[in-house]
Amino acid sequence: MLARVIEFHRRMLADNVRNDAFREALGRVIVPGRTTVADIGAGTGILAFLARELGARELWLYDPGPVVALAETIAARNGIDGLHFVPERSLDVASPTRVDLVVAEVLGNFAYEEGVLETLRDAARFLVPGGTLIPQVLRQWAAPVTTERFERDLRSWRNAGVGIDFADAERMTRNNMYVHPLEPSDLLDAPPRSWDTLTFAGDFGSRREGRVHWDLANAATIYGFALWWECTLVPGVTLSTSPFAPRTHWDQIYLPLLEPIPGLKGDRVDLDIVSETGGGEAGIAVQWTVVQARGGTELTRQDLDIARGHLG
Repeated sequence: MLARVIEFHRRMLADNVRNDAFREALGRVIVPGRTTVADIGAGTGILAFLARELGARELWLYDPGPVVALAETIAARNGIDGLHFVPERSLDVASPTRVDLVVAEVLGNFAYEEGVLETLRDAARFLVPGGTLIPQVLRQWAAPVTTERFERDLRSWRNAGVGIDFADAERMTRNNMYVHPLEPSDLLDAPPRSWDTLTFAGDFGSRREGRVHWDLANAATIYGFALWWECTLVPGVTLSTSPFAPRTHWDQIYLPLLEPIPGLKGDRVDLDIVSETGGGEAGIAVQWTVVQARGGTELTRQDLDIARGHLG
C-alpha cells in the first residue's frame, strides 16, 4: 500500500507541466513577505515549497496521510522554513488558521474522483475575506472515440475458448470508467464538447450533469467516449489533460458503450453524463446515457452506470 502511495506522488512530482503551471499561478498571486498560504492535500509538499520559494511568508500544509511526515522531513533536509504541518484532512479541521491564499491540487483523471468538490467548497473556511483560491474554474470535455483498440480489450470475454457465454461479465466490464492515454487520432474528426463548467468560488453541489451532442459529418463507428478536463488556476494560467495538450501524469478517461454505434452521415449522437460524489465505490457515482438518432428518430439508447460494474 505504501509503495503505491509513494509511486503516486513520484509521478506527480515528475510532472513538469503540472509543476510549471502551479508555479506560474502562485507567482501571480503571492506578494513576497506578506502572503500566507494553506496547501490542502499537500502530499510531499511541492506546491508549498514553491510558494515559499516565491516569497510566501507563512504556510500550513494539510494532508491526512503519512506522506505529510515525509514532506516535513524533506523540508528540514532542504532548509525550508516557515511551514506548519497538519496531519489531518482539511474537512476535519475545526478551526483553521485563515490565510490569504489556498492552493489545492486534488484533481483525478476523472476530475471529481478525489473529493475535489467537497474539498474546495470547504476551502472558504481557510481564507481571509477577499482571499484567493487556486484553482478557480474547471471545465470538462468529451469526444467520441472512433478507434477500436480499447473495444478489443473489452471483447476479450468472448475469446475464452471454452465454449462458455461470459456476456454477464462483459456487461459489468463495460459499466466502468477506464484510464487510458488517448491520442487525437483516436477521436471523431469533430470538435470536442464541454459538458460541465464549474467555478469553485461559487455555490455548487456534489451532483454534476451535462448533455452534449455531435452531428456526424461522415459515417463513423463510435466505440465509446473520451473525457478530460481543463482547469484555470488563475486567469491566464490553465492546466489541461486534453489529448491535444502537452502530456501530464494524468491520462484521459474512456467511457465504453454496451455495443459500438455504427453511425451514418447526418446521424445525431447525444451523450448525457451525471456524476455525484459521496456515493458508489470509491466515493463517486457516474452514469452515462448515449442516444443515436437518424432523421429525428431514435435508433439506439444505451444506459451505463459504474454501480453495475462492481462485484458485490
